[in-house]
Amino acid sequence: MAKLIYSMTVSLDGYVADPGGSFEFSAPDEEVHTFVNDVQRQIGTYLFGRHLYDVMRVWETLPTEDLSPFMADYASIWRSTDKVVFSSTLEAPSTARTRIESRFDPGLVRRMKAEAAKDLCIGGPTLAAHAIRAGLVDECHQYLVPVLVGGGTPFFSGGVTARLVLLDEHRFHGGTVYLRHRILP
Repeated sequence: MAKLIYSMTVSLDGYVADPGGSFEFSAPDEEVHTFVNDVQRQIGTYLFGRHLYDVMRVWETLPTEDLSPFMADYASIWRSTDKVVFSSTLEAPSTARTRIESRFDPGLVRRMKAEAAKDLCIGGPTLAAHAIRAGLVDECHQYLVPVLVGGGTPFFSGGVTARLVLLDEHRFHGGTVYLRHRILP
């Protein structure tokens, strides 16, 4: 069975976006981006809410000849990965390999995990909270950036609770730290 991984970049004080909704603080340097690419290469399907999908779909059309090699690599990874967007307002996808589901359905995600040949990655704190409460998330991957933003969108939202065990960590030269935790049953 494939794993469902919740993965995002987060400030040291626990936010994926600042009070104004900006996540500019989380832009990875080449070393971090290359590491992210290697991790994301293991993903077969991304699960997104509407907001994160709207942010990420830029990777579909960015001209790769204008990108650095590591960013062009990520664009290639994005384009070759299936995407499921959970949205009650989005009627049709604007990217390839994408389907829309009108609501989050734990049974659907369980089936996807059972049938998948590669792991799934869920992004966005609200959608991830639904999946964590349903007992679907196996691991949390955080790219912890050494910045305090003072508030905003928390990495964990919706009052989720869980016990976790650290599986792996990696420190980058620029100060970002990768943390990989397993959620205990």
